[in-house]
Amino acid sequence: MKRALVAASLCGVFVMAHAAGFTLSSPEIKANGTIPNNFEFNGFGCAGDNKSPALKWSGAPAGARSYALTVYDPDAPTGSGWWHWVVINLPATTTELPANAGAVDGKSLPAGATQVRTDFGQHAWGGVCPPQGDKPHRYIFTVHALKVDKLDIPADATAALAGFMINANTLGKASFTAKYARPK
Repeated sequence: MKRALVAASLCGVFVMAHAAGFTLSSPEIKANGTIPNNFEFNGFGCAGDNKSPALKWSGAPAGARSYALTVYDPDAPTGSGWWHWVVINLPATTTELPANAGAVDGKSLPAGATQVRTDFGQHAWGGVCPPQGDKPHRYIFTVHALKVDKLDIPADATAALAGFMINANTLGKASFTAKYARPK
């Protein structure tokens, strides 16, 4: 274990475990539950409202200078999963996002926060939309407490690049997972 930490330290990359007491929840989506269909994407054969859920977090580790939020589907049949939402540069004073904060206009996000381009190709929330008849997909909602005030990434950055920068600057993180499936 000690060698792994030294190697990770030398590479400048740290993988942080969930910080004790740091929690993320949604009043609209239950952890380990089923995501309501109004959070479904509207396109690609899906017909939901494509609105992001309200989210709340507390207990961030000391030293958090900003936050990043990600929503990821590791079960998407792409070989690399699917990024549904990435928000960076959330101020350290932020502890929640209202419903539909992920709208394309970003008006409900705190000042300075930025939405990164998702795998849907937009800088916005992209709702759940697994293939019809596929097993339920897992959607992992994660808030990262970051050691920097701001992530400086290009405006056209991919979610993967943002994810790399988020993980390289994470002090701790809190997550919950919920599932969603579309019948045949």
